[in-house]
Amino acid sequence: MASKPSIPKGTRDFSPAEVAKRQYIISIIKNNFEKFGFQPIETPSFENSDTLMGKYGEEGDRLIFKILNSGDYLDKVLY
Repeated sequence: MASKPSIPKGTRDFSPAEVAKRQYIISIIKNNFEKFGFQPIETPSFENSDTLMGKYGEEGDRLIFKILNSGDYLDKVLY
């Protein structure tokens, strides 16, 4: 029997009602920031591991999720 898909440890899903509440609050905050001349930016949700590793101690290092470069697997495929 196939196992049920799960989300990564330490993360969670938000229901539609929770998303609506979060978006409402974020829109209020965003509008107030924009009133004072702030402009939005978007940044990656991940960082190079060498930037983070060793900064938070051994326990902190265990809390860091590592993203593997899985794009290189195609280099080994024979066409």
